[in-house]
Amino acid sequence: MASLNLKPNNVLLRPRITEKAALGADKSNVYVFEVMPSATKKSISASVHEVYGVRPVKVRVAVMPSKQVFVRGKKGIKSGGKKAYVYLKKGDKIELV
Repeated sequence: MASLNLKPNNVLLRPRITEKAALGADKSNVYVFEVMPSATKKSISASVHEVYGVRPVKVRVAVMPSKQVFVRGKKGIKSGGKKAYVYLKKGDKIELV
């Protein structure tokens, strides 16, 4: 279980700022982050607590597969990854730039 030895500040790559993620943050207090592929729910929860100072109620993880795309006459690959949905209590808030 080498994934448990991840440093908390290395688990979160970046917040995933999309229209759907912004609506979730406003309505349901759910924030979406792109995380390392080897991250676990416990390591994600610990890193959110360390970086933002709030304790998550629940963490859900989704794996995004890589996809082949065809843009402007050229073939390419859209990189996949892993994202985490972080649920917070009603009064807690994460300030994303």
